Amino acid sequence: MDNQLIWKNEFNIGITLIDEEHQRLFMIINRLLTLGEEEKKNKRACEEGIKYFKEHAMKHFDDEERYMELTAYEGLETHRRLHRGFRENSLPALEKELIREDYSPSSVDHFLAVCAGWLIGHTLTEDKAITGEKMSKWDNLLPEQELKAMEQVILKLIQSMFHLKAQVISESYGGERFGKGIYYRLVYGRAQDDEKWDILLAFEDKILINTVGKIMGIHTNKLDIVLLNAVRYTASQFVSHVMAHYPTASTFEMVEENLLTYEQFHQFFEDKKLQASLLFDTDEGYFSYCVAAPRILSKSIGTPLNAGNAMKEIEKYLTEKENNKKRKILLVDDSITIRQRIRSLLAEQYEISDVSSGTAAIRAISLDRPDLVLLDYEMPVCDGSHVLAMLRSEKDFAEIPVIFLTSKDDPESVKKVLSLKADGYLLKYLNPIDIKKRIDEYFKKQAAG
Repeated sequence: MDNQLIWKNEFNIGITLIDEEHQRLFMIINRLLTLGEEEKKNKRACEEGIKYFKEHAMKHFDDEERYMELTAYEGLETHRRLHRGFRENSLPALEKELIREDYSPSSVDHFLAVCAGWLIGHTLTEDKAITGEKMSKWDNLLPEQELKAMEQVILKLIQSMFHLKAQVISESYGGERFGKGIYYRLVYGRAQDDEKWDILLAFEDKILINTVGKIMGIHTNKLDIVLLNAVRYTASQFVSHVMAHYPTASTFEMVEENLLTYEQFHQFFEDKKLQASLLFDTDEGYFSYCVAAPRILSKSIGTPLNAGNAMKEIEKYLTEKENNKKRKILLVDDSITIRQRIRSLLAEQYEISDVSSGTAAIRAISLDRPDLVLLDYEMPVCDGSHVLAMLRSEKDFAEIPVIFLTSKDDPESVKKVLSLKADGYLLKYLNPIDIKKRIDEYFKKQAAG
């Protein structure tokens, strides 16, 4: 990484104490970003720089929380919880990587990218919420003690029902795709009112084949109608066991279930604030457990399953899933307008996932390898050049094709983009038909060898 974080006016929230410390943290990260390769190989220098960053970050968290206490900010506990999660989960995980990699330049760059991304995201959302300018994304989360209790229940169930070891890798899973998966929704309600619990589960195919499939004695390497029906009932039992630990849910019964496409699953995260959104890593792959409850459902998503249509709908679901041979494209852009525009342009012919930052892109690629990455070149913090550098430094990702998206077509900018040796570049302001045509032509050329 050789670029600088650029402080923008939009990062100011209007509270001098907080704004000055944010700028100081930016400055520290920039100093570390500008270390030369030889300096990054100096383990002592990196250790001291990272220690300095941590000390200031922790001080900033304390000062910010003290300010919120003095102003009686109602979101204090949620904010404090996010600070604690970064301090007690994210930082230790990053430091383990640094130690494991012996402070290699790539591990230092990864540490800085994640910290910078977290700092920007936290500043623009949760810190802006202190002034009432924005709403917190996670202000509906279950109380921390309750969320931890849910995690333990789920971990024990995964062990007892499927004989898998698992660990929580995210308490704020955002619906990113992971591998080839099944997306399943259960709705629980009660007769006396309109309150509902929405439970969304996502499984990698291989988890279901290697757990439920083996238990049933089914020897197959793909899902079929019998296995997916068994999964439905196993999943409903699993959820019932989790809900049994919540006295307020004791009067709820399952009133609807749906098999979802990934697009329907992802849309849920765009539309709703969740009370729990957990991502687990097991011996066999990833599994997510997400809860929106209680809430009044405005409309159904997916076809409700029942005794009369279950076999037909499952067969249809598996057929469509099996026939979905679309090329996978990951779209990375910090503009929601650009993402929506390109998604609508390409979704009919390609399987599209989208994320809003470079750090989210690395995570998405780790969870589900795309056939092509459309990468915004001018993103803040971890820009396109950083993401490409990280991809090319990882053996498993080095061959993934990357096409830059850019709004600049002056000779100097084009020369800079081309020097990074991506697989091409596209101008964002091109006619939509031309953008799609160029992507189609790229895949045709690739197929032709």
